[in-house]
Amino acid sequence: MKRNLTSRHRFVLLTAGLSCLGGLSVQAQDPVDFVVINDADGLTRDLRAASILLQSVKAKDVAALDLFADARAEYGRLLAALYARGHYGAVIHVLLDGHEAADIAPLDAPSRISAIQVQVDPGPVFDFDRAEIGPLAGRTVLPEGFALGKVAASDVIVASVQAGVDGWRAKGNAKAAVATQDIVADHDTSLLAAHIVLAPGPVLRFGPLAIAGNQAVRLERVRAIAGYPEGTRFDPAQAARVAERLRRTGAFSSVALAEDDAITRPDLLGMSLTLIEAKQHRYTFGAEISSSEGAVVSGSWLHRNFFGGGERFEISGSAANIGAETGGIDTTFAVTLDRPATPWPDTTLNLGFALGHLNEADYSADTAQVNVGFTQYFTTTLTGKLGVGYEFIRGRDAAGGFAYRSLELPIGLTWDRRDSKTDPTRVLYAVAEVKPFYGFGSTDNGLRLSFDTRAYKALGADDKLILAARLQGGAVLGASLLGTPRDDLFYAGGGGTVRGQPYQSLGVTVPDGGAAVTLGGNAFVAGSVEARLRVNGSFGGVAFLDMGVVGNGGLSAGQSDWLAGAGLGLRYMTPIGPIRLDVALPVHGNIGTGPQIYVGLGQAF
Repeated sequence: MKRNLTSRHRFVLLTAGLSCLGGLSVQAQDPVDFVVINDADGLTRDLRAASILLQSVKAKDVAALDLFADARAEYGRLLAALYARGHYGAVIHVLLDGHEAADIAPLDAPSRISAIQVQVDPGPVFDFDRAEIGPLAGRTVLPEGFALGKVAASDVIVASVQAGVDGWRAKGNAKAAVATQDIVADHDTSLLAAHIVLAPGPVLRFGPLAIAGNQAVRLERVRAIAGYPEGTRFDPAQAARVAERLRRTGAFSSVALAEDDAITRPDLLGMSLTLIEAKQHRYTFGAEISSSEGAVVSGSWLHRNFFGGGERFEISGSAANIGAETGGIDTTFAVTLDRPATPWPDTTLNLGFALGHLNEADYSADTAQVNVGFTQYFTTTLTGKLGVGYEFIRGRDAAGGFAYRSLELPIGLTWDRRDSKTDPTRVLYAVAEVKPFYGFGSTDNGLRLSFDTRAYKALGADDKLILAARLQGGAVLGASLLGTPRDDLFYAGGGGTVRGQPYQSLGVTVPDGGAAVTLGGNAFVAGSVEARLRVNGSFGGVAFLDMGVVGNGGLSAGQSDWLAGAGLGLRYMTPIGPIRLDVALPVHGNIGTGPQIYVGLGQAF
């Protein structure tokens, strides 16, 4: 028997993969009896995840009327999940005290519910015997599953329609849509035929932009930051970039860009931009602690719209190494101003000034730095930086007083494809910097290179196991060790490089005027691997191994030494990231003794 799906079924079919229906948070006295007949390929797990009634029993204080409403909604939720797996002949029963919920009239809603049963017979899996969609724009790639003989999952049909529409929109056909659809399920043969016709519509250009909601941020600055390409051919990627530029400033808590329903003759598509401004001021405070490095406390005050043009003005300060095993307290004070859309929409002007005092194990110093630079946002994941700065350092070590003055030209690239900055589970993060510096007085000329790469891979059911790896390193070329500014040299040991070893415990010892001076090296490599296991929704565990090497003139044998540490950690998940507790022991090198403890917010890397 063949039959056409009703209009209601077609709507569910084409929206099941795109809709996200929220459930009421309720609790039944007795658990739901949830039964799936002839389960295959984890179908029960998907249906239980879709069930609004199972979500309801996790909360408290349920009224019978709420349970009744959830029960009537259960059919649609389960039907959408079944369509997503290619089951179009299912039979679903939702029983309230033995009565079918769909047969109970709303005015006869029960005042008390003692037992709930959900019974699902998914029926056979349907395959495609026709999978056609068109016309398609050039280079449109349809999902692999939209083909003859493949499982006719509704998600695949929805994704195919979306890919077809997106292909035309990318060509400038902003009003591309589905013209007709013919979806027929043959229940005798368990086959589904899908024939979808698209209407590309005309090629359009960006029309006028209407802006509403800005109050403190001046209108001309909103337009400059947005970089709206009025008059050019419509491109959804460009529209998304307009909204992203405004969000990036931090001056707005909400940015909504909507296309007009109608086309303005001859070929213009106007758009409306609705903004909600964020609170102008923000205060932050942070703290971390480790047994060897001591405590770090930091705070900042931020103004998100300092001159009325979306400028970010921030004053920040920190105190580190409080109670550390070696050295003393390091303090920093910094002032920064970032002006977006200067001179172009995707370029931000950066101004900065910083003062600091360092109390390291081998030296103490006062520092001052001023810099001017630009940040270029090439894409949402690729960022570049170019600047010029002047740095002054004056301090003392075992050989006496020293001073460094240098003019710097840092050039850097950042590629960030992580799915989260505090608890990443996928893909890659990489940053690299090339910094030529020109020295004055006793400071040499040289070139500092540095990089930091991190990769993440999720494994297992529900991505509960995350493998993470980090490789970082650097080198200073063209300058002698004593002629290089101290903060441009490299150390190893501590939470940022090798856990289990004391902070910055691995450096290089060289003679200086008859005294032996220990300072950072001009070559450095460190690596870390972690296995992160999510135990439940709130807790996770970590096992890790860190290694690092610092050298003078290279990393070959005899010119360098290396450290290693290993340990276990506990993570407590919060909305702003995991709270981290790591305990590490030294496993190579004679510097560290005993366990080291680290506490902070966010994963170690």
